[in-house]
Amino acid sequence: MSASKSYLCQSAIKKNELKPHLKRNWCIGIMNAVFIACMEKLLWLYSLVYDASYPVVCFDERPCFLIGEVIEPIAMQTGKVAKQHYAYEKNGSCCLLVAIEPLTGKRLAQVYSQRTKKEYMCFMQALAANYPQAKKIRLVQDNLNTHNTSSFYEHLPADEAFALAQRFEYYYTPKAASWLNMIEIEFSALARQCLHRRMASQEVLEKQILALVNERNTKQVKISWQFSLEAARTKLNRHYKKVNPDNKKYQTT
Repeated sequence: MSASKSYLCQSAIKKNELKPHLKRNWCIGIMNAVFIACMEKLLWLYSLVYDASYPVVCFDERPCFLIGEVIEPIAMQTGKVAKQHYAYEKNGSCCLLVAIEPLTGKRLAQVYSQRTKKEYMCFMQALAANYPQAKKIRLVQDNLNTHNTSSFYEHLPADEAFALAQRFEYYYTPKAASWLNMIEIEFSALARQCLHRRMASQEVLEKQILALVNERNTKQVKISWQFSLEAARTKLNRHYKKVNPDNKKYQTT
């Protein structure tokens, strides 16, 4: 084969290796000392053995868009998949709040028409009621503007707000690090099995999502977290070394 033909062949191979129709998303913040400190605190928390007096609960919320059909879908038949028309109508949105205790598979989910401090307060009241014997609920959440005890004081008398706040011990994820909150694993499962479908109203969505959550509760589907403190210090060592060169001792060869 001539040199020119070989060059053209190699160029064609490289061109075919490109996949412009594919893309991957990632979510990771700037790994400075603040990020690492928050991350290590969470990884330490996840490594603790189960303690019913101090349950570890992961919480978050996500918007759900209500999508209706313009043309009636064709139901699944033997040998034929279900079909839906590409056209749809938007019916607004609602908000799904979910908490999970990874080590027991215990869940709580509620659907609201909006996301304000009031909804957060109501959900936390329900979550606290689910753990009457716990001394402290170790709550993992992000830094959303509603995710703090001011939500309690704005909607409850001071004594009730203080009492509710005392039920929780807060652990916040670093900025742009939702992957460190195990509730995202649960949201992924709920999306695949339910939320990716078109649902035209909040009532329909609430009925379907709560049925799925109850089913997963009954099965006690747990989450086994694998990313440890030791793994963080080795796999993310280049970031650790930028914070403090002494962290080179965790580098693996």
